[in-house]
Amino acid sequence: MRPSRSEFLDAYGVRLHIRRWGNPEAPTLFLLHGWMDVSASWQFVVDELQQDWNIVAPDWRGFGPSQWLDRPYFFAEHMGDMLAIIDRYAPQGQVRLAGHSMGGIIATLYAGLYPDRVEKLISLEGFGIAPTTPDMAAGRYRHWLGELKNPPRLHVYPDRPAFARRLMKTDPYLTPARADFLSRHLARIGDGTTKGGEYRHGIIWNGDRWHKAMSPNLFRLEESMAIWRDITCPVLWVAGRQSWIVRDFATRPGDWEARRACFADVREAWIDQADHMLHHDQPEQVAALIEDWFTT
Repeated sequence: MRPSRSEFLDAYGVRLHIRRWGNPEAPTLFLLHGWMDVSASWQFVVDELQQDWNIVAPDWRGFGPSQWLDRPYFFAEHMGDMLAIIDRYAPQGQVRLAGHSMGGIIATLYAGLYPDRVEKLISLEGFGIAPTTPDMAAGRYRHWLGELKNPPRLHVYPDRPAFARRLMKTDPYLTPARADFLSRHLARIGDGTTKGGEYRHGIIWNGDRWHKAMSPNLFRLEESMAIWRDITCPVLWVAGRQSWIVRDFATRPGDWEARRACFADVREAWIDQADHMLHHDQPEQVAALIEDWFTT
């Protein structure tokens, strides 16, 4: 495995961990992880890259080695982190962004807010979450207020092999070797709750429990679509052929096409034998798409 190195960045009062791979003098590539993931899980893709890159991969606030706030998080805060990260590592010129899931959503929103700053981007399964309606607001607020009184808890596993087995159970394309690696980065030692509700010490997810809390704010698809329409750079949508995200879009005819139509220059790529975590499932294909997109 290619070695990585760690740096830290203060972003508006929050200390962020930044994982770096490659030659600092090479072309810069930002790799942005998704929800309940960490920067280290890009390792499989990094190992498959054939060209020399200066890779900058942050851990979003509340994940991995970045600072945990132990209170509810709001999506806009991640956008502030994105702004600080790019200002630090690419203060001038245009950038290359590749983000998975939440990381892809952040990348596309940044590209719409600052279109002159993005050369090209790839969104790996980051197409925005399911739409909401105003009548859902009351229930969402009640749920969030209830969580303030009873904070969410993370599931506890007896050991890292058990955590690895859980990863493979929900992702049939994940190999045992990769699951073992992820169990050493996606999990940590701490206190959590068993399926029976018992509170125990063991292996839990490597993210602040408050990321499990539901946001009080509804996802406003129309606002994201308006921002996407301001993107001027070429965009590549990458989806796993067997992804639950794709199955979810299938339940809403026309939704995929409506979102895609917001981008002035967008193309699609599909990866077979891959679920939502396609950078874990088929890193060779993801790496090839990344290099082809950013060097062509």
